[in-house]
Amino acid sequence: MSDDQDTMDEWAAALAEAEDGGGDDGIQTAELDELTEARSNLNEDETRKLETILDIPVNISMEVGRSKISIRNLLQLNQGSVVELDRVAGEPLDVLVNGTLIAHGEVVVVNDKFGIRLTDVISQIERIKKLR
Repeated sequence: MSDDQDTMDEWAAALAEAEDGGGDDGIQTAELDELTEARSNLNEDETRKLETILDIPVNISMEVGRSKISIRNLLQLNQGSVVELDRVAGEPLDVLVNGTLIAHGEVVVVNDKFGIRLTDVISQIERIKKLR
């Protein structure tokens, strides 16, 4: 098995364990349609076009917060310096794909690696409005 597959299996096992033993912490499991079912409604040309874009790599990033500082203050930063961000502790992180906000989430740790659990996904309509 590849390292990527091993990592995905570890994440799946850890998330399943968290769901089983975590009690009722207010998290609800979303019911999602399988992509394969949606593909069955597409004609051959649409399916070919979809297959073309599915392997395009995108950059995904999680933003904890932002801050504006002067160059003078930037140059004075060193090990141990603290930069105050525009968010309060416990506020959800922004999940950005190619710089576009697509969701909010919270930090989780699985097998000593950071991850993010999506708590709110921005609707397609809202994402399209932000593109204009």
